[in-house]
Amino acid sequence: MNHISHLKSATVSRRAILGLDVSCFSYADALAFANQMASLPLGQTVISFLNANNANIMYADAEYRDVLARQMILPDGVGVDIAATVVYGDKFPANLNGTDFVPALLTYMDRPKRIGLIGGQAEVAEKAAANFKRHAPWHEFIVVSDGYFNDAQSAEVVARVEALKLDILLVGLGSPKQEKWVDTYIRPEHARLVFCVGALFDFVGKAVPRAPRLLRRVRLEWMFRLLIEPKRLWRRYVLGNPLFLARTLRQAFVVRVLGKPYVHGENLVI
Repeated sequence: MNHISHLKSATVSRRAILGLDVSCFSYADALAFANQMASLPLGQTVISFLNANNANIMYADAEYRDVLARQMILPDGVGVDIAATVVYGDKFPANLNGTDFVPALLTYMDRPKRIGLIGGQAEVAEKAAANFKRHAPWHEFIVVSDGYFNDAQSAEVVARVEALKLDILLVGLGSPKQEKWVDTYIRPEHARLVFCVGALFDFVGKAVPRAPRLLRRVRLEWMFRLLIEPKRLWRRYVLGNPLFLARTLRQAFVVRVLGKPYVHGENLVI
């Protein structure tokens, strides 16, 4: 599905990470832009976040790459900052990871919004909605569905979304499922602004602890997550991070040494 995205006409520079355009907003400009998109009477902006892990998924999944190309992409984490520095000589203006950016946006938006949540375990989603409400009490938060529904049940979930007349929809089904699901099922009339938020509900609902503030400040939250969930995350970080770096170095070689545009699938790949 082709979403109506106001990003395409917005004046914002972009940097391609492994061939996918990522927006170069400052934090303040990203907040202002998202707030404006949520307030428009027509159209829809779908926002996803690119980190080293889903960049690796995108690299091997052509369908996922095409879906992300139809969405607005914000930079998430130190990995894409390293990639931008290697390829372009400078990091992104701001780390716009969804775990911090979405709560910050809720505070930034002073006009009340109806905000729907899809994803996670039912009790975790309910706790996340309650904690969002404490964080920004002028908004209304509604759990539309947990994340445990199949394709056959998607029409029922979408019907609930449509009936709720939402301003903003937060979808936390994990990558690449959440981005593909939104691309397939969510239409402009369902919400002006849609976020694919990954594990945000787990963090806000206190099902998974955040890293200490110091580790977050020095961009090492991924290491904390690896320490508390090594069996689930070791492939993502221990194998995935070096693979992402190697692919980034290949892009830098094509762009900076050979002086050619990097086109996924047309340059040497690893």
